Amino acid sequence: MPLTEREAAPDPASLDLTDPQTFLDVDQHAMWRRFRTESPVHWHPAGPAGPGFWVISRYADAVAVYRDNKRFTSEKGTVLTTLLQGEDSAAGKMLAVTDGVRHREIRNLMLKSFSPRVLAPVVDGVHRHTRELLGAAVESDRIDFVTDVVDHIPMHTMGDLLDIPAADRPQLVEWNTRTLSRHSSEESEFESLLARNEILLYISQLAAERRAKPGDDVLSTLATATIDGKPLTDDEIVLNSYSLILGGDESTRMSITGGLIALAENPGQWRRLKSGDVTSDSATEEILRWTTPAMHFGRRALADVEIGDRIIQAGDVVTLWNASANFDEDVFTDPYTFDVGRTPNKHVVFGHGPHFCLGAFLGRVHVNAMVEALRAMVAEITPLGPPRRLYSNFIQGYSGLPVALRAEPAAEEVR
Repeated sequence: MPLTEREAAPDPASLDLTDPQTFLDVDQHAMWRRFRTESPVHWHPAGPAGPGFWVISRYADAVAVYRDNKRFTSEKGTVLTTLLQGEDSAAGKMLAVTDGVRHREIRNLMLKSFSPRVLAPVVDGVHRHTRELLGAAVESDRIDFVTDVVDHIPMHTMGDLLDIPAADRPQLVEWNTRTLSRHSSEESEFESLLARNEILLYISQLAAERRAKPGDDVLSTLATATIDGKPLTDDEIVLNSYSLILGGDESTRMSITGGLIALAENPGQWRRLKSGDVTSDSATEEILRWTTPAMHFGRRALADVEIGDRIIQAGDVVTLWNASANFDEDVFTDPYTFDVGRTPNKHVVFGHGPHFCLGAFLGRVHVNAMVEALRAMVAEITPLGPPRRLYSNFIQGYSGLPVALRAEPAAEEVR
């Protein structure tokens, strides 16, 4: 690494990855490049947030741990904050933090509701709703792309999947944002916990209604399903429904928002997309890689495991940093270039292996719908101020983005 880059990136040993402020203060690309080069399997010392933990920054190492559900478990948590607390209250109940046979049984049950065939009407609705929101946005001189457009897209889909009343969806968006991240350092973790509890209570009440009077939605499927003749527990129904909202809403919003910023900052790539030089599918994958909304996932070691030249001991917390792996020079050619035609593009935005994200198909649909709508309806993207970053060491994204979107003449004529 050239001296100038080493000077731009703090020594990995000096960084506190439990502090959200770290991710606002440093150049993350330079930071992770130094981790991969100097300390790819890095021991992060204990601190005020809890015990020490391992930091895995190389793509190959992260993928190896994602695949290995024999020597690494998800049942102690998959997010750093929870892992450092020593346990996850949803373990063995929510798909993301359940391993083994029960994980396979619940996953197979939920997959029936997530096949492309079953979701075809939902996909049509995503494209239609995205175009409607963007159509309204191009009529305004100034919008907040997050609150005026993006906030209304994934929750609309999750709301349809779970049959959540439309009037309740804006509140769920606000609760969900506070659950995974904060708008600023002035907000407390206690507020995040309260928001999580509000969502769980809300879903619990809906689940009771669906058990008595089921519909065609995913929540009704969970509320009335049986495995080996036994119904799912109340916790399994509520927590797995909550998981859909948690993952499907926040990560999608962050990808779409970050994607618009990337297109605005890279006019050559915007022109390639507009001209049809690249497909919407390849642009979608690059937006997902470039934004990497979930910066990390985590595991706890069940046995001593050697990675690189380090020994991870049984019981150790291991964090897999997607935000680094998706820019690993050994895997991605010229990784710091936003390239809407990039291929191959085997990013780990949705994880990898047995716990690969159940909602990956829908996540791609949401981003793809926005890419296609922008290409067809928007002639020019003009930022009107700096984006407002979220305060988090897990979710990478924005709470606000003031922009002006100039409509394509054809789009104006259609309206």
